[in-house]
Amino acid sequence: MTEVSHQQWGEVAGQGTVDLWVLQSPQVRVEVLTLGAIIRSVCSRGKNGQMEDIVLGYDDVEGYVSDKRYHGATVGRVANRIALGRFVVEGKEYKLDINNGPNALHGGLQGFNKAIWLASAVEGGVQLSHTSPDGDQGYPGEIQVSVCYTLQGETLTAEYQGRSTKTTPINLTNHSYFNLAGQGAADIYDHQVSISAQSYLPVDDTSIPTGEIRRVEGTPFDLRKPVLIGSRLKEIPVPGFDHNFCLTSPRDTWTERHAARVCHPASGRVLELSTSQPGVQFYTANFLDGSVAGKAGVRYGRHSSFCLEAQNWPDAVNKASFPDCLLRPGEEYHHVIRFTFTTV
Repeated sequence: MTEVSHQQWGEVAGQGTVDLWVLQSPQVRVEVLTLGAIIRSVCSRGKNGQMEDIVLGYDDVEGYVSDKRYHGATVGRVANRIALGRFVVEGKEYKLDINNGPNALHGGLQGFNKAIWLASAVEGGVQLSHTSPDGDQGYPGEIQVSVCYTLQGETLTAEYQGRSTKTTPINLTNHSYFNLAGQGAADIYDHQVSISAQSYLPVDDTSIPTGEIRRVEGTPFDLRKPVLIGSRLKEIPVPGFDHNFCLTSPRDTWTERHAARVCHPASGRVLELSTSQPGVQFYTANFLDGSVAGKAGVRYGRHSSFCLEAQNWPDAVNKASFPDCLLRPGEEYHHVIRFTFTTV
C-alpha cells in the first residue's frame, strides 16, 4: 500500500506556487515537485535497515530555479543534445536556443524542467501535466505532455505520454543524479554498474553522436557484466561516461526490457532500471564541480553521482539511421521507465 500526500513547498516569482508530493511505501519514500516534475528525493534502505536519501538536489525552491544541471528533472521537449540547435521537419528548418557549446541541450533555456506542472492524485502516485505552446524554445506544434509517477513496493514507475498539433521531435526522460551510498557521499567509485547493451554511440568533441553504432565488445564501454565504476573511469579517455548505450537496434519494436543495474556493495543498495526506450544515457556527473551547495550544504563534485537517462538516441532528429523521434498529429507518445530499489 502506498500513501500519497502533498503540501505547498514554495513559490516561483511570476509563475506560482510549487507543491511537494510524497509517495510512501513500506520500502521506499519518494518526493516529487510540481516544478519541473522533479524527483526531489528517494529514500531507500541499506542492508543495515538504515534509510538514506540517494538523490542529489536542493533544500529549497530557489536551488531548483537557479539549477543548471537538471537535478531530478523531467527534461524536454527533447532530452540530450541536438547538433547546432537545428533540424529539418517536413521540409522546414527549425532553429533552437544554443545552450551547450554549439548545441541545444535538454529542451532549451526554459525547458520542461523550469515549468510548473499541474498535478493530480492517482492510485499510488501523482500525475503531472504540462502544455508547451507552438514555437516554445523554437519547437513546432503545441504539445500536451504528462508524466505519471507511481510507487508500488520497491518500484517507482514513470509513465510518459504526449500529443502534438504539429510534427515535432520529442524525447522525455528523468535526470536524477543517484549515489547509493547517500546523496552526500563524495563519489561513486565504489559502485558497480552493468548495462544490457551490445552497442554504444561514439561522440565528437561536443558530445554529439558521430552516427556510428559501435559494438561494446573489446572496449571500456562493455558494461554487460558488472564493473567497478572507479576503475573503469580510468580506462576511458574523456572526463567520464556521458554516452548513449543502445538497448535495441534502430528498427526494433520498442518493448520494455531490463536496461541497467547499479550496486553499492558497502550499503547493499541496488538500483535496477527497465524501460521501453531504445537507449539509456549513462552519465557520471562529469560537469558537477562543487561550485553549488546542495542538500544540507553538500557541494557535489565530479563523479559524485550517476544518471541513467532512459531515452531515444541523442540527435536522432538529424540522423535518419537512428530510431524515429518524431511525434505526428493524431499519434500518442508513450513510454515507461521503472526504477527498482532493493538490497543485497
